[in-house]
Amino acid sequence: MTNAAKSITDLRINGKRLWDSLMRLAKIGATQKGGVCRLALTDLDRQGREFFVNEARAAGCTIRVDHIGNIFARRAGKNPNLPVVMTGSHIDTQPTGGKFDGNYGVLAGIEVLNTLNDAGIETEAPLEVVVWTNEEGSRFVPVMMGSGTFIGEFKIDDVLVQKDRDGITVGHALEAIGYAGKDSVSPSGIAAYFESHIEQGPVLEANDITIGVVTGALGQRWFDVVITGSEAHAGPTPMNLRHDALLAASHVVQLVNRLALDHAPNARGTVGMMDVYPNSRNVIPGTVKMSVDLRADNDQTLTKMVDTLHAECASIAKKGDVEIDLKQVVYFPPQAFAEPLVEAIRAGATNIGLSQMNVVSGAGHDAVYLARVAPTAMIFVPCKDGISHNEIEDAKPEHLEAGCNVLLHAMLKRAG
Repeated sequence: MTNAAKSITDLRINGKRLWDSLMRLAKIGATQKGGVCRLALTDLDRQGREFFVNEARAAGCTIRVDHIGNIFARRAGKNPNLPVVMTGSHIDTQPTGGKFDGNYGVLAGIEVLNTLNDAGIETEAPLEVVVWTNEEGSRFVPVMMGSGTFIGEFKIDDVLVQKDRDGITVGHALEAIGYAGKDSVSPSGIAAYFESHIEQGPVLEANDITIGVVTGALGQRWFDVVITGSEAHAGPTPMNLRHDALLAASHVVQLVNRLALDHAPNARGTVGMMDVYPNSRNVIPGTVKMSVDLRADNDQTLTKMVDTLHAECASIAKKGDVEIDLKQVVYFPPQAFAEPLVEAIRAGATNIGLSQMNVVSGAGHDAVYLARVAPTAMIFVPCKDGISHNEIEDAKPEHLEAGCNVLLHAMLKRAG
């Protein structure tokens, strides 16, 4: 190994600088409980975007903003005609969000660029750090709006007219914060997309593992369910003559849980929302509206879960003498990540001497959309107690530093 090659192998990011940048960004929209509320396309989001743009320009980047407000910060390479090596995430948060979800992936990218600048390294291919618009979907739908529009999943004209609860459109909000961009950025010509992220789950911490090598993301199928029975008096109505919508709903909840357990370990089943009518103490419920969220790591399993859901709901309806209507409202196919990039992450963790394990992402990420147009992979690091989308979300500085070091070497390997 030459001295130059050895010096690159030994290259490490500045963990303190990364942590400090995360803490500075966390002040924008800081909450009393130590979290962050920085909803998409609000003035706080504008401040967060300005923070990112200033950091990127200080790192020598040029800035482009596309029509949905995605920000692309480019560090030039020796050969500008080579496909770009990209990393990024989002800086919008949940109403009760944390300091690290999304923000880590963005500022880890900036730290990679700063580290290369410190070392005087010029890559062959250009590098880009991206901030994707409205990943969380807390203020506007759809979720992952910026990356979905970028790859053509959503039409820009349709997205710009989406409204928040106050009737403000995406287009108006972009104009108001000064990020209604005019740059046309093509999804073609991306050599690789990496996204660093806290795990948002408990697996890495439970196994005392530093790096999650993400092999793909679970597919998701969401349903709105309406169960219709008949309201009746709780006293005079015998048990065997009831049309109890809530009783039927309770069987559906158990069914959803069993579907996931029957297809462990990479299946999930959740009922997260339920509305009971008339919701009166002494009235048998006549209507229940509820959500069903099914996830799995391959379409065959996901389809089998859905088929069983339909069949057993029909049985529950017949037994309870109620009607059950299932309407699918979301479908994200399972997404495998590019094996060469996954292997680059695995090799980077090994070379640095970090513990690692393969994981599958149970959450949606911008990387899921990018994987449809470019080789893509993700790096996970642990978060305390697996908690995310919560103001107490936390991560250890040494874990964030480790993940950023893996990102550094994975990007260098692809960029030359």
